[in-house]
Amino acid sequence: MQQLAIFGGTFDPIHWGHLLIAETALHQVPLKKVIWVPSLNPPHKEAALFEHRVEMLQRATEDNPAFTVSLVEVNRSGVSFAINTLIDLSAFYQNTHWYWILGLDAFQTLPRWYRGHELAQMCDWLIAPRLLGGETIAQSELICKQVEQQLKEQSFTIHWQFLNIPLLGVSSSLIRKLCCQRQSIRYLVPESVRAYIANNNLYSNKSE
Repeated sequence: MQQLAIFGGTFDPIHWGHLLIAETALHQVPLKKVIWVPSLNPPHKEAALFEHRVEMLQRATEDNPAFTVSLVEVNRSGVSFAINTLIDLSAFYQNTHWYWILGLDAFQTLPRWYRGHELAQMCDWLIAPRLLGGETIAQSELICKQVEQQLKEQSFTIHWQFLNIPLLGVSSSLIRKLCCQRQSIRYLVPESVRAYIANNNLYSNKSE
């Protein structure tokens, strides 16, 4: 049985922190492939056009054969929900043990996701520690155990582990803010992504 991971998100834009997380997951598990899934219609935020975010993802990941960008959400109408993504990909990648890569902040909200309790049992969870919050590993583990306990109280089980990554103080919101302020984002994103942002004048009118 092959081991694959889904890395979903808005990727608005993708940056070196995302790539480091995916590379770490690839070797820590180990995984055969990381499937990047950009959200078509993120449920809680506005984002750059889907086409822009996909192009930046493809540019950033094209040199790694273990990375693939999925457009599974293109044909879906309405809000993007994680459980639908996993169901759709499971139909395409059969005989698979699934993992889901996400940050600590997102994992903390898992019990409130659409069908989140059901989704919790459908894959294993690979958690990237919070990059900017200053929490210790012990504090982060406590947060994860609280999520585990919330699910257990409703008779759901979950398997999770932390990704052993160095902490980088970079985020998509920081990059958007710097672009808005016309400051340099070189070395925060791959050069091909930086050039695309500049050529398409992305984020120049956004405040975050």
